[in-house]
Amino acid sequence: MNTYAQHKLSVIRATSRRVAINDGGYLDRNAWSLSPGIKPDVYTADRTRETKWVTFYTDIDSIKVKVKPGSKFNFVVLLNGKDSCYTQIASAIPANAHSPTNKIDTIPFTLTAYNAIAVKAVLNKTDTLKLHFDLSSFDFHLTKDAILNKTHLLANTSAPDYRRLNATKTLQMGTMVLNDAPVLSTNITAKEMDGRFGWNVFEGKQIALDYDKGLIIVRSKPAKVGREYGRSKLCFVRSFPYATGFIVIGGKRITGNFAMDTGSEQAVILDSSWAATQKQMVSLKVIKSSYISDPRGVKYEIKVVSVPQLMLNGLSLTNVPTLILNRQNPLGIEINYLGNDVLKRFNIIIDFKNDYLYLKPNKYMSEKYYTNS
Repeated sequence: MNTYAQHKLSVIRATSRRVAINDGGYLDRNAWSLSPGIKPDVYTADRTRETKWVTFYTDIDSIKVKVKPGSKFNFVVLLNGKDSCYTQIASAIPANAHSPTNKIDTIPFTLTAYNAIAVKAVLNKTDTLKLHFDLSSFDFHLTKDAILNKTHLLANTSAPDYRRLNATKTLQMGTMVLNDAPVLSTNITAKEMDGRFGWNVFEGKQIALDYDKGLIIVRSKPAKVGREYGRSKLCFVRSFPYATGFIVIGGKRITGNFAMDTGSEQAVILDSSWAATQKQMVSLKVIKSSYISDPRGVKYEIKVVSVPQLMLNGLSLTNVPTLILNRQNPLGIEINYLGNDVLKRFNIIIDFKNDYLYLKPNKYMSEKYYTNS
């Protein structure tokens, strides 16, 4: 049965396909484009366990929707008085699903020379790919080269349209099999990789990232974590998971929020706006200047400094090579990043059910930093 026929839906009007969205206080004026052919066209709100408001603004109308974990709200945008755009605003956190058993999957990985967490993936039981796990990314993204030459996702390889890919029926990594996983194209990924997969693949689960054994262990129900792990609350901004840490300079602790970028070969990347407000930063010695690219291929000029001490979950790293961007974060938020040159030094447990981060030092703790090699 068509769920849209079950009750009367709210209707707003539009004469332009462009829609602005205010998601919990973050306004994006180019967030959405109306698509009459998709039923429903789902907007997934930024992840939070708090109740919030999401407002859609067309050029002539608007609708304000309360969003809480597990919620979905359906409505119609009437475009130019004739085209009905069936739209849904959904929480990023799905409704609780009762699971009588604790399913455990294991995904083997190798740590590459560029600090990428490389995983073998099999698409639709035929196409073998090398993907890397990126905690600062979402869903599955494949490079256009991999889509064209290593998969059967294109209906027409002579004139490829990467916006229209064939269905992904199954995607297997280790013992974990995902059905109907969304796959998108990308222009950039970690070196030597065919693509990447993001944290939301494990929404509602507990994952253990064991660098000592080269395993990602996925549990549908959280297991008890030993006291040898340091624990902190896992937070989210614009759906990016982050932890709070401290930089120590001259005995003074500076508090900062750090998104976890396991797709980066670097150690630490500081937001330019945040760094500019920290007076102690000017005393740090510049090691070198360079350029880096983000997942969208945008290049940033950076300078590299040595941070005397970085503290995470009560654990300490010293003389950490740290990149400082010379421009504002394009996401419009003030956030620093921990790259995998830092994160690989800890066995990591992330509880996406209760939002906790656990860290324990591993065999890479004393390894030379990539930037210094």
